[in-house]
Amino acid sequence: MDIRQLSYFLVIAKEEQITRAAKVLHMEQPPLSRQLKLLEQELGVTLFDRQGKQMKLTPAGESLKRRAESLLDYFNETIKEVKDIENGLQGTLSVGSVFSSISLLPPKISHFHERHPRVIFKILEGDHFTLGEYLENRNIELVVTRLPFESNYDSSRYSILRLPSDPFVAVIPRTWDFLTSQQSIPMKGLADLPLLALKSDKTIRLHEKIVDECRRFGFEPNIICECSSVAIIIALVVTGIGATILPKSVMSSFPISEIKMLDIPDTSFQSEVGIVWLKNRYLSKSAQAFIDTFQHEIEQR
Repeated sequence: MDIRQLSYFLVIAKEEQITRAAKVLHMEQPPLSRQLKLLEQELGVTLFDRQGKQMKLTPAGESLKRRAESLLDYFNETIKEVKDIENGLQGTLSVGSVFSSISLLPPKISHFHERHPRVIFKILEGDHFTLGEYLENRNIELVVTRLPFESNYDSSRYSILRLPSDPFVAVIPRTWDFLTSQQSIPMKGLADLPLLALKSDKTIRLHEKIVDECRRFGFEPNIICECSSVAIIIALVVTGIGATILPKSVMSSFPISEIKMLDIPDTSFQSEVGIVWLKNRYLSKSAQAFIDTFQHEIEQR
């Protein structure tokens, strides 16, 4: 059994058919079938339940699939580590971010690029659950995100570098003349405003934090719309439908004149931000150096 056979096996398991797997692997069907037969003979087990052309994993096949995925991840990461030692900081660094944290990236990327011009960034945006899958599948190495990180996986799998907290602000339409002359608004001043909430079916902790703070001040927020997209919420604010409460740094991504940001001076509740990566998995030198740029800023404060 070798790495090549395990790679073939995983493609067959994914495609559930030899013909489709052969096309994905750009090889003829008979050699692929032969490699699978040799693997089963060597292990002395049946890996697939063959139902016509369809192939479903047996319990033994499911076990091998889990192990093979881990082995191939370790193999690929070993190759990457060896190349990193030889080549230094270069290649592609893949980073994920929720939209509400993207504003934290440009200054860090600019600074990092000045020092390491051979590193190319690849940025993927998504919610916590999507980014959690990207981490597990090694599509990305790091996530810049709001905390807690609400993925499908146990939080003990992650290492987290906590970044400086971010105060919440109220964002209102410019057309609301009764508020636009103000620079701030007390928390209770939000009680009667129609509010737009940032919330999805899966990521709710940020929303719960805001609701809890409203209740601490003795009122239930008047939420007229829930939305999973910051961009859509801002578009709704622009039309005058309602106001919203967001982390202050989010607003640097929206340099538009149709909205106004108001501080909330009588509350100190903050949005926590951090960098998340997988424990016990190899981090490229580029990824570690990028984390260090954030760590250095924290130490300088």
